[in-house]
Amino acid sequence: MTEIQIGNAPCSWGTLEFEGLEGTRIEPAQMLDELRDTGYAGTELGDWGFLPTEPAGLRAELSGRQLALTGAFVPVDLRNPAAHAAGEASALKVARLLASSATGERPFLVLADANGTDPIRTQQAGRITPAMGLSSAEWAIFVSGAERIARGVRDATGLRTVFHHHCAGCIETPDEIARFLERTDPALVGLVFDTGHYLYGTGRNDGTAVLDGLRRFGDRIWYMHFKDCAPQVAEQARSEGWNYFTAVQNGLFCELGQGAVDFPAVVGWLRERDYHGWITVEQDVLPGMGAPRASAERNRAYLTAIGL
Repeated sequence: MTEIQIGNAPCSWGTLEFEGLEGTRIEPAQMLDELRDTGYAGTELGDWGFLPTEPAGLRAELSGRQLALTGAFVPVDLRNPAAHAAGEASALKVARLLASSATGERPFLVLADANGTDPIRTQQAGRITPAMGLSSAEWAIFVSGAERIARGVRDATGLRTVFHHHCAGCIETPDEIARFLERTDPALVGLVFDTGHYLYGTGRNDGTAVLDGLRRFGDRIWYMHFKDCAPQVAEQARSEGWNYFTAVQNGLFCELGQGAVDFPAVVGWLRERDYHGWITVEQDVLPGMGAPRASAERNRAYLTAIGL
């Protein structure tokens, strides 16, 4: 196993998986150049079609910049049984590209719910109550779909699947994450722990909540996303009833070290656990927001300052 390595992802340049977002997207060559030039060693795939979808083309884009491929985010409407077959087909398409394009460590298939599509969960992100959760029947369907996809990916490509808890999706709160992990095979499905989504999903602005989550779910964490969460924006989003996209548009996920997540403590926990592999920085921005290259550079400098 390698030591901890730091990557970034297209979402930090405004390439998100949600449909219908306005704004001009940064071209993939520019994104990859800026990611490399600001000190990152790997990237996730991003939306299907953003980077090349043929293995030779993708390998050329990455190897020419000495970048590793760390994973790919695949959203599936897991509580809808009619979506499972198409979701598995989509995941297998992505996994085959990952498996045939990557060099070095094997990337992860990052499975998620169809975040941002349920009106209630999208409107109430950051303040989810138990009454908004899945029913018993929906839980059974959701878990079955996740395991089906993870099993299919493993059997076809040998890649491992990590589930991404995500605000504006059906698995957001700590108790929802716990229930999902309790009901899935620990040998089949791991967790990508996202610090920013986790903190916002707790309904708290206290960064110690992230350490609570790491300790609670540490045995299932295979991969890490580093994302910060601006407490003032989170508080305003909750008090004014903003939906998820409004919160993101107003800077919910700020530069690392500028929000409530205690990253030195998180790094300390990872060192204690002898975590090896990738940490992917994600500063989710909508298309056209901010100055992604400058943010990426400051985020990398911050991580260097805390020992990464």
